[in-house]
Amino acid sequence: VQLQASGGGLVQAGGSLRLSCAASGVTFSSYLMGWFRQAPGKEREFVAAILSNTYYADSVKGRFTISRDNAKNTVTLQMNSLKPEDSAVYYCVAEGARWKYGTRRENDFGSWGQGTLVTVSS
Repeated sequence: VQLQASGGGLVQAGGSLRLSCAASGVTFSSYLMGWFRQAPGKEREFVAAILSNTYYADSVKGRFTISRDNAKNTVTLQMNSLKPEDSAVYYCVAEGARWKYGTRRENDFGSWGQGTLVTVSS
């Protein structure tokens, strides 16, 4: 599985960014897809995931939206009302075991992209 994330950048607090992840080498529609993030000096944390339904970390619920396009093998994270504490490297992840739907554990996701940096200025 190869994952290529893009869309990071610098944005002011209250602004929006859209992250995209292109997947290859998988039967994309059957994969659990998600995003994690890691801020400097902090542990990596779950952000959101999608199979047919979605689930989110409490810290981003109502501000972030994860979606997928199975025809294009892409997953997108729309991030609105960004806060400085959202600044982090964001990682696209994939997992082929559908029964893991609902997991927030990074070890449950077998494939990781290279990460894209999001910086939110105050």
